[in-house]
Amino acid sequence: MRSLSNTTQESSSLATLDGDEIVYLARVPSPRSVALTLNIGSRLPAYPTSLGRVLLAALPDAELNAYLAEAEFKPLTPHTITDPEQLREALMQVRRDGFAVIDGEREEGVRSIAAPVRDRRGVTAALNISVNAARMSAADMRTRNTRR
Repeated sequence: MRSLSNTTQESSSLATLDGDEIVYLARVPSPRSVALTLNIGSRLPAYPTSLGRVLLAALPDAELNAYLAEAEFKPLTPHTITDPEQLREALMQVRRDGFAVIDGEREEGVRSIAAPVRDRRGVTAALNISVNAARMSAADMRTRNTRR
């Protein structure tokens, strides 16, 4: 993660899913300023985060259906997806792409991209980088990810 943060000059985080929330397991802050201040053990709702989208997309269909039926989706910014069917569509896109890009859904002006971390059992965590939206477009995040 240090290498990733040093290479990108952005914050990187590792999280796992706990119920409706993600829990940060590790974090390497950016040498640049990003509005989010998170520490190990911090919790955020899963639905508006790139880490959460990767972890939710990895759930078996029955668990994902239960999550979408029971979770409460609040608009944190004007960009937050709060409709369960729109969220399902976004999660299906994450399944197809193998990564998630979020653009200002949890916090205005912050974009992030996340990918799954797997072991023999499947997806156990997710790893992301977060950037100030002024430094990189969402399209750029997708393009740079697909080139590697």
